[in-house]
Amino acid sequence: MENKNPAKFSHLLQVQPEDIDMMGHVNNVVYLRWVQEVATAHWNYAAPDNLKSRYLWVVLRHEIDYLRPAFLTDQIQGFTWVGAHQGAKFDRFVTLYRAGSDQLLAQAKTTWCLLDAATMRPKRIDPDILAIL
Repeated sequence: MENKNPAKFSHLLQVQPEDIDMMGHVNNVVYLRWVQEVATAHWNYAAPDNLKSRYLWVVLRHEIDYLRPAFLTDQIQGFTWVGAHQGAKFDRFVTLYRAGSDQLLAQAKTTWCLLDAATMRPKRIDPDILAIL
């Protein structure tokens, strides 16, 4: 799943006290939130305002592998890139590392669907959108 392409988007996250569960590490559901935060940060960074106002994204499927725990003092470096697309859908990959290390904490593959913001119906992913991702 991992892509060593240096062009992938990177986003820094900070573990918060409320992210810690009764076992003393970041709760698994927080990793999923981070996956979505990294994807959203990428769209907000890459898309011009006219595209952000015309389109919305919804998640159709998440697959996530939890590999190592994160702790309160950790910063997390998230990386994302997009994979194959078909019609209104594409796969997005996210890896979450302990910042400043090679320690992969989690990796995810998420299927997203593009929606027309006015109609809330699926919209084929056009080349202008693919070009920015």
